[in-house]
Amino acid sequence: MLAICLDLEGVLIPEIWISVAERTGIKSLRRTTRDEPDYDLLMSYRIGILDEHDIKIEDITSTIGSMDPMEGANEFLQSLESRWPTLILSDTFSQFAKPMMAKLGHPTLLCHTLAIDDSGRIADWEIRCEDHKRKTVEALVKMNYKVIAAGDSYNDTSMLSSADAGILFRPPENVIEEFPQFPIARDYEELTAAIEDAASDLGELWK
Repeated sequence: MLAICLDLEGVLIPEIWISVAERTGIKSLRRTTRDEPDYDLLMSYRIGILDEHDIKIEDITSTIGSMDPMEGANEFLQSLESRWPTLILSDTFSQFAKPMMAKLGHPTLLCHTLAIDDSGRIADWEIRCEDHKRKTVEALVKMNYKVIAAGDSYNDTSMLSSADAGILFRPPENVIEEFPQFPIARDYEELTAAIEDAASDLGELWK
């Protein structure tokens, strides 16, 4: 049996932190996993900026509530879910993801969580486990699933490498240059075709 694993931000929804940066005018919050491969370093950097500007969890969730999935994302996701088990593997946080999951039809999401203090300040983050995207793919493989994975950033590349087929979706040039082994899809039509080709190669024909 085949399972599909997808990243969330940059694949199905816009980058949350970029949206927060645009809404608050704090350009330094535009830094994402497309730019920084060390996730702990990136989150420490972000929390420092939030504290400096007194930005609380409600400020961020308000921004997320105003966002919509990327154009065509719902149709693409529904098409996959109608055929194969489809998991969203993300390094976002459950507090961030809840409003967006409703707009995507409540797909299965595995992600992390935030520690919020009584004032609404983001005090810390709790990682489900290190490199959880890769470990989830490896667990599926051990359960005799064949896995096709798609993502766009540094933090997706171990997941793509562990899958039977990995695909980069709209990646930045720095990721393309460092990981030339992965095919690239620029829109949902190309991503669907790439998944179809990989499924065929794995003996799981598109139905």
